[in-house]
Amino acid sequence: MELAIISLGAGLIFIFFSADYFIETSAKIANIYKVKPLIIGILILGFGTSAPEMFVSGLAALEEHPGLSVGNAFGSNIFNIALVLGITAILKPIKLELKNIRFELVILIVFTAIAGLLLLHNSNLSNFDGFVLLVLLGVFLWFTFKESKKVHHEVNIPSLNEGSEQKLKLWRDLVWWLFVLIVCAQLIVYGATNIATEIGIPDVIIGITVVALGTSLPELAVSITGVYRNQHEMVVGNIIGSNIFNTVAVLAIPALISTSDIPLILTSGVSGIWPTYSAFFLDFGFM
Repeated sequence: MELAIISLGAGLIFIFFSADYFIETSAKIANIYKVKPLIIGILILGFGTSAPEMFVSGLAALEEHPGLSVGNAFGSNIFNIALVLGITAILKPIKLELKNIRFELVILIVFTAIAGLLLLHNSNLSNFDGFVLLVLLGVFLWFTFKESKKVHHEVNIPSLNEGSEQKLKLWRDLVWWLFVLIVCAQLIVYGATNIATEIGIPDVIIGITVVALGTSLPELAVSITGVYRNQHEMVVGNIIGSNIFNTVAVLAIPALISTSDIPLILTSGVSGIWPTYSAFFLDFGFM
């Protein structure tokens, strides 16, 4: 129990420090490659901060804990909206043009609905379901890259040397701080999971609450840091991108590893939980 508490505390402390460098490096890359901060937020930050969920989902599936895998995806999406976006907006109002994110919001809502239908069908995740989810991810990435070529907004950072050596250094820094973020998240998950196990909480509940909260902390750290650096589009892109990756990639991983039955507590919640936050995004996107 003592080791778990130390692991949880250390992860919480270091994840916020690493997020500061991660967001700064991402902004520099966006500026050099003339990519919109929103696109960087969706692709690099969204994928990067979803890496802990992907790792936990795959590991849980290999150890035959499908409830933990799917619960992690469910819970992480809910925490991203209710906790991450909420806390970030409370600390500092998020300012951006809503028309710039409508397409991404629609994609998130549609993908969420499709994933929910796949889960409701026979209450399991099959290899075919995993393939469908990966196709959705591919379509989203294609549209996102296509959109990234249309418009560029300079990010608020000092001028940079755009030589190949500088670019290589930035990518090395990005990979390093992403690695640190993932390690910190795993420390948090290890500590929280062991504490919850000592208390006697089922793995499904652990997945949708404790593990989901732990794996959502990179999003929280990056979003708080980003909003204070006035990277508002990048913050929203991080949340949208992370939820899209959680919905398709994180769910696809256990499905591709093996067909798994989904616990009743999760399938019964599909009709209530997912449309709830989808409706929130719909209202937010078209208000």
